[in-house]
Amino acid sequence: MTIRVGTRASALAVTQTTTVAEALAAGGALEYELVRIKTEGDVLKGPLAQIGGTGVFTAALREALLDDRCDVAVHSLKDLPTGVAEGLQIAAIPVRVDVRDALCARDGLTLAELPAGARVGTGSPRRAAQLRAARPDLDVVDIRGNVDTRLGRVKGLTGEAMVEGKHADLDAVVLAAAGLARLGRTQHVTELLDPSVMLPAPGQGALAVECRVADAAAGTALAGALADYDDAESRLAVTAERSLLARLEAGCSAPVGALARVEAGTLVLRAVVCSPDGSRLLHGEQQVQAAGAEEAVALGARLAEELLAQGAGDLMSQAGH
Repeated sequence: MTIRVGTRASALAVTQTTTVAEALAAGGALEYELVRIKTEGDVLKGPLAQIGGTGVFTAALREALLDDRCDVAVHSLKDLPTGVAEGLQIAAIPVRVDVRDALCARDGLTLAELPAGARVGTGSPRRAAQLRAARPDLDVVDIRGNVDTRLGRVKGLTGEAMVEGKHADLDAVVLAAAGLARLGRTQHVTELLDPSVMLPAPGQGALAVECRVADAAAGTALAGALADYDDAESRLAVTAERSLLARLEAGCSAPVGALARVEAGTLVLRAVVCSPDGSRLLHGEQQVQAAGAEEAVALGARLAEELLAQGAGDLMSQAGH
């Protein structure tokens, strides 16, 4: 049996999808082929929040599943909308990797060492707000493009002109550490930002392997490989984070950070909701012992209610959410 694995066509997406495909093939004694799908987020230009944010990188992959053009689709979980997609299910969440954001700066500089007025690029309102909170004196610049395009905009970092007219115009960029590691670009990281400074996006560092509901329950080699590939602790953590996001009614481009971890048998969820300019950050933390999926969902909803009571809705509305 050959499984058709849907992926975006970017280098990062193909790299992480190939890792998933190889694991599933090995787990089920299967062959695989990659099916490259062009998504709305790959075509449209401009800030993600303005072109739709939530789902722009995932809708076309889901359509390909429903149209039987592929058997599974691989998503960066942080890009996946929290709503249920009828007829589909997340059949596997493999072991989560580094959740942190990474600063890639000129001259080996850390966040604290960047000079006042330094230009720092990011396409994420969440990162932008937390950067402004930590360093109000920085000039945070909205950018788009794949990983190498963004790295190419930092002075002296790669030596390659990746964007015509926009080469080496920034002092630093902030990217997900997981993506840099998957692409073998960690040599450009000058600081891994601690979650106390910058909470990651809900689901950051995790992948979601989605398939049709019927295929997940079919008792086939693929269904078995998907079940074996699923990591219970990673699923528990991202379930809590995504539950919080869903209750806040915030999309994947909203200025919301969240991170859940299992610590000594307790599921601990931390979150932040930011104003776009970083002038106000609402932090919250909740925990539950001996958690399963239902408890993780309830935990996320409970922390979201706490943040909403503190005015999180007003902060998100300032960002257009």
